[in-house]
Amino acid sequence: MDINIITYAVPFLLMGAKTTLLIAVFGIGFGLPFGVLLALGRGSHNHVLRRACDIYCAIFRGTPMLVQIFVIYYGLAQISFVRQNPIIWWMIGNGLHAAILAVILNTCAYTAEIFRSALLSLPRGLIEAAEACGMSGWHIFIRVKFPLALRQALPAYSSEVAIIVKESSLASTITVLEITGYAKRLMSETFAIMDIFIITAAFYLAINVIALTVLKLIERRLSFTR
Repeated sequence: MDINIITYAVPFLLMGAKTTLLIAVFGIGFGLPFGVLLALGRGSHNHVLRRACDIYCAIFRGTPMLVQIFVIYYGLAQISFVRQNPIIWWMIGNGLHAAILAVILNTCAYTAEIFRSALLSLPRGLIEAAEACGMSGWHIFIRVKFPLALRQALPAYSSEVAIIVKESSLASTITVLEITGYAKRLMSETFAIMDIFIITAAFYLAINVIALTVLKLIERRLSFTR
């Protein structure tokens, strides 16, 4: 490793890390609540709603995220209605916005599956006890189902968070300068391919280690909560 390459590359990769974190934070911040709602939809007694949620999850879990990014950024831009609608165009006309939208839509599908499995694993007796106490369906979900499901889902969701951080690198394919985007530019400037991508891998590893450590602490705290 050339120390000059490191000192030259790190400031650029730090700028890219801000964008990577922005994509990840929006992906988690919107993907988690919407994913939980999607999980509830998949368990709904309404056949139409349940079927629609199942189809959504099948599409976004069954296709590569790279293809989803291209469809959103390049494909939808070909539709005149999309170009003429200022709100939709704001969401997909900018590379960063399109990447964030793709991450949110993708992680919603996986988060829904994680929480659906967690909700299905809850002991039926606890739910019946809450119903016997006269609690409404909403209160049962807030006070019983969701806290218990969160404990069950957190280990699997930790892996999803790590995947979100890594998949943010696909934003570089639509000209977004996050960590990988800057790495590609630095590689073309310095031709130090091995050095640049080792440093890049270290950045992703550091972000994920911090994120997984925080989630592990939350998981441990919830395990001791009575």
